Amino acid sequence: MKRLLALTAAASALALTLTGCANYSSSTTAASSVAGSSAPAPTLVAAGKLTVCTNLSYKPFEYKDDSGKVVGFDVDLMDLAAKKLGVTQDIVDIEFQQITSGAAFAAKKCDAGAAAITINADRQKATAFSDPYFSATQALLVPASSGVTDLSALKGKVVGVQTDTTGQTYAQNNSTQYGYTVKVFDDFPSSANAVLAGTIDAAINDNGVVYNFSKDNPKTVVGTEFKTNESYGFSMATDNTALQSVVNGVLASAKSDGTYNTIYKKWFGVDAPK
Repeated sequence: MKRLLALTAAASALALTLTGCANYSSSTTAASSVAGSSAPAPTLVAAGKLTVCTNLSYKPFEYKDDSGKVVGFDVDLMDLAAKKLGVTQDIVDIEFQQITSGAAFAAKKCDAGAAAITINADRQKATAFSDPYFSATQALLVPASSGVTDLSALKGKVVGVQTDTTGQTYAQNNSTQYGYTVKVFDDFPSSANAVLAGTIDAAINDNGVVYNFSKDNPKTVVGTEFKTNESYGFSMATDNTALQSVVNGVLASAKSDGTYNTIYKKWFGVDAPK
């Protein structure tokens, strides 16, 4: 057994050496094992990096700060995974649908998706997910002067949504009942700013970003929330069980040792729900 292990280790070292010398376009392995663990490391699309696809801007989950650096709640959590792997995080801004459909992973554009992604049955057919790390629901953004507190007040009005999101699904599923028109935008800021400008009457999106926008833009308010009971997960290719295991382990450790709560409080100003 010891001889077999020694031969395996030698073979792994040789493989890493050859990978470092050759100019391959295929994926590379981060390390022979995950730091502090005997588990094998995931195969990564770029050596020395955990390449993470996201969709900007979705403050406070992922967005560019005033210096142009990509920051946010998801970014900090994925930094923990990168550290565990002994690599650095490299963030790629991409269309949300490319992440949820799995196309970004099939094309080797990234190792993981971190974009406040709600776990649902359709997306689970296309990608694997980590354990849930955040609970969310949908919320209604309206002008502060409107007095709107539910969908029934939006008959004949226009409601903005972000394409390929659960907010779009919720808005479309209820549009006939409440008599409003759905307008689809490429991203959340476009729909939220349209509410601010008065070119649409309301917008529906995840409560975290809606509350954050209304805090920064007091001419808007959150009219109501819709209890859709959603959970976010980090996504990856369906066969990337090694990365899934690492991310799950990191999340569990962060919740156990208080790191998760520290990061949560940094971005939301309150302790994480128990």
